[in-house]
Amino acid sequence: MTDIKRYTMSKDEIVQIAKWAHENKYGSIMLQSGELLNEQRLNFLCDVIRTIRSETIDMDHALGRAPQPISGRQGLGVALSVGELPITHYRALMNAGAHRYLLRIESSNPELYARLHPNDELHSWQTRYRCIKTLQHLGFQLGTGVMIGLPTQTTADQARDLLWFKKENVDMIGMGPYVYEENTPVGKMWLEEIQNQGITKDQYKINVFERTTRMIALARILMGDINIAATTALQAIRPDGREVALRRGANILMPILTPTETREHYQLYEGKPCLDETATQCRSCLKLRVTTAGKEIAWGEWGDPVHFWNTHSSSSSSQ
Repeated sequence: MTDIKRYTMSKDEIVQIAKWAHENKYGSIMLQSGELLNEQRLNFLCDVIRTIRSETIDMDHALGRAPQPISGRQGLGVALSVGELPITHYRALMNAGAHRYLLRIESSNPELYARLHPNDELHSWQTRYRCIKTLQHLGFQLGTGVMIGLPTQTTADQARDLLWFKKENVDMIGMGPYVYEENTPVGKMWLEEIQNQGITKDQYKINVFERTTRMIALARILMGDINIAATTALQAIRPDGREVALRRGANILMPILTPTETREHYQLYEGKPCLDETATQCRSCLKLRVTTAGKEIAWGEWGDPVHFWNTHSSSSSSQ
């Protein structure tokens, strides 16, 4: 893509959104951005995290809210997805108050990963893997995941992905379908592949939806106590996609809180939903979707993966 408009929200904008989320009984917030490996960005993120934690803890004290179960913490939980960073940056972000980190492995197959990325030192499966292990070592709740339907991806790749999640003892998985975006290298590979297979875009969407939700179901069977996201991309290819995912094993929804005027600049794929909705509208939609799926929202809870606490409890008792 060549017509990308890059943006950075201000500290005040982010903190106000976080406080709105806390007032409206969201348990945690995910801060997401591209990679910027400099001290200025690190200091900005640490400042934002500390302010969110401090001001929402003060809100809890003023309202007399009880601490979180298990962890005993208060305030809004802060999760991050800001890419591959050195260990010193990860440690600083944790010390500032972040507790959960999402870094997708994209594929457990290094060869497939390499086919999807430029061939340079900035795009290495081994570097991505080392970052994931570093995050675990530091004590972050680790979220990772893969895309389903990538060009040249096989069912054997998907099976290995599931086994890799189990072996690496991850706490949260996000698996979404690959959704076409024009004028991108992977998009061109994907178009060529479905044309060679003689299938239409609509046929692909039906197929990849089933593959993705089956992966969710298998992950739930294989790792019963982890968090599994019902990703927004599922809704992009089927209107009730996230509800189906909740019924098939997912237990996490991540509503968009980015200001409406900014969302159009964060379109990762064709047909991304909820671009014109306000945060309040997204909250109402969230309640409806969860109720429709026969589930109940755990308002005000951080949503920590049970797997994380089970793993750490086992590690502590064995020492």
